[in-house]
Amino acid sequence: MATPTRVAANQLRRAFAQATVPRSSRSSHSVGLVAYPALKLSENMTTAHKLCAFHSTPSQRPTAHPLCAQKRSYSSRPSEAEHLHHVRTKVTLATLRKLYKRREPITVMTAHDFPTGTLVDKAGIDMTLVGDSLAMVALGYTSTSEITLDEMLHHCRAVARGTRSSFLVADMPFGTYETSPEQAVANAVRIIKEGKAEAVKLEGGRELAPTIARLTKVGIPVLGHIGLTPQRQASLGGYKVQGKTVAKAMALLEDALALQEAGCYGIVLEAVPEPVARHVTNMLSVPTIGIGAGVGCSGQVLVQQDMLGLYGRVPKFCKTYRNLADEIVGALKEYSADVKSGAFPAEEHCYPMPQEELVKFLRTVGQEEAAKVAMEGHRHKVEQKPVAEVAMA
Repeated sequence: MATPTRVAANQLRRAFAQATVPRSSRSSHSVGLVAYPALKLSENMTTAHKLCAFHSTPSQRPTAHPLCAQKRSYSSRPSEAEHLHHVRTKVTLATLRKLYKRREPITVMTAHDFPTGTLVDKAGIDMTLVGDSLAMVALGYTSTSEITLDEMLHHCRAVARGTRSSFLVADMPFGTYETSPEQAVANAVRIIKEGKAEAVKLEGGRELAPTIARLTKVGIPVLGHIGLTPQRQASLGGYKVQGKTVAKAMALLEDALALQEAGCYGIVLEAVPEPVARHVTNMLSVPTIGIGAGVGCSGQVLVQQDMLGLYGRVPKFCKTYRNLADEIVGALKEYSADVKSGAFPAEEHCYPMPQEELVKFLRTVGQEEAAKVAMEGHRHKVEQKPVAEVAMA
């Protein structure tokens, strides 16, 4: 049941959303209430509650005040405030189209669970891809072809729970769309309904045009994928660059045009020479998303684990922005050492017990000496306090 304070806080947020404020007078970090005379604050709200309600994101709230931090967050129960991280408008197909028309590069990043999905969303990435690469980087399979539809649905749902603004796309696993358009539609519907994705991605060229046309005809957005198609790496002779000859480059262009004609809203170009990818991009009227295809594409995508340096060796086309493997292993080693030495958990990591109850408990379990020590320690602390604090206690 909503408390008066929560109701008042919701009223404040609605009022803020409706208030007309010049953009130049806003601040992304802290904004005074006096700048918004249109806001009506409830009588039930203290000044601290008003400030907590006014700042809509965790980073903007005045964290020093105890009323703002009175509800602790646990690993098993994330605070509700953490779900308010989205401060941008929901990215849709129309948004992606606008970015493409004004030649603003589209950012895409993979995610495979709730934490990685949340981080991608918080970073302001335009499109989140639940890629079948998770078969290798999250599940330890030797190839992307091994992952099942049920496994993809499980991971897609987890990512969806952490995604508020980014456009969510999911790969269709190998063997879930190749047999017939009917098979593809049935499985894509599951990805949309059960996986909570907004679009699906398929690997393949013009041979999949009828399937893609069928999917888009029933209202399922499709992101194409040509060039190096990892699901077919065995038939390609391994993970090799595609389109390196004139004939193969022109075949890639024909594939791209066929996928566009079938209704793809965009096409991933993987491991393609930069001049070829740039030409294909220029010949299309839908965006291309490059991965190892150069800067001439309409956007870029990377596998999150690769760019964060979680596994050491990465493909040539990947830039490693952090080496988190070293950081994580270092932290785990410190934890292990602290546990072995008894440095963790320290007093600040433990929950206190009322002094009187502690003494009673120790006496109840026959630890009279420990009870005396506890009483002496409490008496010493009281004697050390200023007179005013003792009176308040």
